[in-house]
Amino acid sequence: MTVKPTPKSGITFLKTKDIDKTIHFYTQMMGFKLVLDQSTCRIFKICPNCYLGFCKTDGDTGSEEVIITIEIDDVDGFCRQLEEKGVKIEVRPRFNERYQIYQMFIRDPNGYLIEVQRFLDPRWEV
Repeated sequence: MTVKPTPKSGITFLKTKDIDKTIHFYTQMMGFKLVLDQSTCRIFKICPNCYLGFCKTDGDTGSEEVIITIEIDDVDGFCRQLEEKGVKIEVRPRFNERYQIYQMFIRDPNGYLIEVQRFLDPRWEV
């Protein structure tokens, strides 16, 4: 019997060329709380367990424009479950030291990049 890992929260990551204007807009104009500053990426809480992240870019068109992130405790278990269903794993579970996360990547049928991760950064609270 397979136990289905339960997602805890979701984050959509987008690129920005001007992180300072983005921070001002989402905190001062929209009233969202900045919950995690990762230097090159900022994460805002927009409703319970739903987040919007912006990552600084220098205009490199080769990088992903949208990343759908699902936070989950059991990344390895979710990876196994996806593999059993025939889903191609783009990047197997691994530790990302820069962002203090344990992550893996797949793509949906539309080509969107989906990151499944567990935060290891003690500053992160759902």
